[in-house]
Amino acid sequence: MLVDLTVKEFLNKVAGSDPVPGGGSIAALNGAVASALAAMVANLTIGKKKYADVEAEIIALKEKCDKLQTELLDQVPADAEGFIPLSKAYGIPKDDPSRPEIMEKATITACQVPMHIMELCCESIEAISVFAAKGSRLAVSDAGCGAAIVKSALQAASLNVFINTKTLQNRALAEEMNAKCLGMLDKYGKMADEIFETVKAGFFK
Repeated sequence: MLVDLTVKEFLNKVAGSDPVPGGGSIAALNGAVASALAAMVANLTIGKKKYADVEAEIIALKEKCDKLQTELLDQVPADAEGFIPLSKAYGIPKDDPSRPEIMEKATITACQVPMHIMELCCESIEAISVFAAKGSRLAVSDAGCGAAIVKSALQAASLNVFINTKTLQNRALAEEMNAKCLGMLDKYGKMADEIFETVKAGFFK
């Protein structure tokens, strides 16, 4: 299992000649890291008298971030597995009449995991926005770091969708997926930027 490798082993595998784990898996891992940072901010907030009025909300979001971390970590091997059918499809002779249909199905499959990674990253950004605003001021920099990291994960996952929708024969489906991804990038990319800028500005007051 990819997630059971040491950090050094994982990086060596990424740097190798095998196309997986690739950008989608890395996006998922970064999203999991951001969610873990968010949970840390929550843990540093819970139990502190100063934040008693928001404790219930923080506890609920902390539980959500724990789940997001697990779900995003699950996408690390899932993305690699989702690419396998497409990788095999590329090896089918171009004169094989079954190739177009197999390629189309495999391409759609390859889009599904990175799209899900994006959805999970959006949920993480929503949680981080609360931690940045209401969590412990001693850990606000970690909320800002989480926002920056999860935004990069969101962007990275989107590219793993776009590279595949570009080759889909079903253009209506391709445009539908593109529109969904672009919508997430716009809304949640801006939200992550706002979190980062607000946190940064707080250090210069």
